[in-house]
Amino acid sequence: MLTTREEFAALDAADPLRFHRERFVLPAGLIYLDGNSLGALPKVTAERVRKAIEEEWGRDLIRSWNSAGWIDLPLAVGDKIGRLIGAAPAETVVADSTSINLFKVLAAALALRPGRRRIVSQRDNFPTDLYIAEGLTGLLGGDYELTLLDDDPSVEAIESALAAGGGGDSGDSGDSGDSNIAVLLLTHVNYRTGRLHDIERISAAAHRAGALVVWDLAHTAGAIPVDLNAADADFAVGCGYKYLNGGPGAPAFLWVAARHQEVFAQPLSGWLGHAAPFDFDPTYRPAPGVSRYLCGTPPVLSMTALDCGVESVLAADLQALRQKSMRLTDLFIELVEARVGSASGLTLASPRNALERGSQVSFRHRQGYAVMQALIARGVIGDFRAPDILRFGFAPLYLRYVDVWDAAEALGDLLRTGAWDRPVHHQRAAVT
Repeated sequence: MLTTREEFAALDAADPLRFHRERFVLPAGLIYLDGNSLGALPKVTAERVRKAIEEEWGRDLIRSWNSAGWIDLPLAVGDKIGRLIGAAPAETVVADSTSINLFKVLAAALALRPGRRRIVSQRDNFPTDLYIAEGLTGLLGGDYELTLLDDDPSVEAIESALAAGGGGDSGDSGDSGDSNIAVLLLTHVNYRTGRLHDIERISAAAHRAGALVVWDLAHTAGAIPVDLNAADADFAVGCGYKYLNGGPGAPAFLWVAARHQEVFAQPLSGWLGHAAPFDFDPTYRPAPGVSRYLCGTPPVLSMTALDCGVESVLAADLQALRQKSMRLTDLFIELVEARVGSASGLTLASPRNALERGSQVSFRHRQGYAVMQALIARGVIGDFRAPDILRFGFAPLYLRYVDVWDAAEALGDLLRTGAWDRPVHHQRAAVT
């Protein structure tokens, strides 16, 4: 174990990714460990958006749909994201939000499995994923249902549930050999604990059960290499504002394996997903390929910002990012546990093995919200997830090893001294 800050500074000096930090806006004196919630601002973004506002919109006006390529942004930026997730060209599109895109692909997947009525997910999946699935099953009516597996299920538990027909807490164990499972819906990296699912193995298990699989890559894209095509996955969605650095509320993306693109029409049949939107035909005809997943007019300014964020990730080697991420998170766990001791009430919630963990570390504490607020007041920004999770995201593009040392020192001091336990730190804000 490294024992001095100087040793961590030496890691920074030898870091092949160290020059990428200079490309981001990072306030002095701040340690930012929340890139898994909102990525930092690339320095090029402000100028690029200024150009889009003042020149493309202000000067060229509507001509920029053609001259500046506004109309091509959903597919152009989608293809760039596709390079990060193992997609072939024309398999990824940027549009709408993660929630809306999930509705599209879930509905599409169910339509491809007629006669099957069950969506299987896990209880601690990100809530919007479960809400969308609940809403869709309610909208479809009949005997459609959502079945939830236990929190943080192992790959063996998922395989067993699929083989048995997806039985979970609904009380219905399914019919072995005649499964009613249409879709398995999982998030690759658990948003609370950071546990990493095995995409290839689980996708294969879903297919053996006759089901399709939808992956949420919100905490994956831009931080962890993934190859959706090599894993024979079916559908994926993800947001643009975390490790892709697209800015608050950035547009989301969706991926559809080429084999599924031409065999159905997605439910949100908006005009831009039409085969010929500027024919203004009163009857809907789906566009070829992944373009049919478009719905309304693309948000040009936010998509322009996202384009800059995606390019900031493409400028680095994704394997090097992953290696640095694992080293950063390993060191943070070691340092924190060495400083706080067993009496602090802090326990590790993330997998200890870096190969099983995304680019984050989560700890549990009964007063996690107040501890995190006290840490933020000291200039170390992480976030809190109910009921007791202190969550720290590690964006290796711009995070330094000395930041890990300093953050662990600050957290250790707060817990040793009890300085976190002040009334101001217990006052809940709207966003945690």
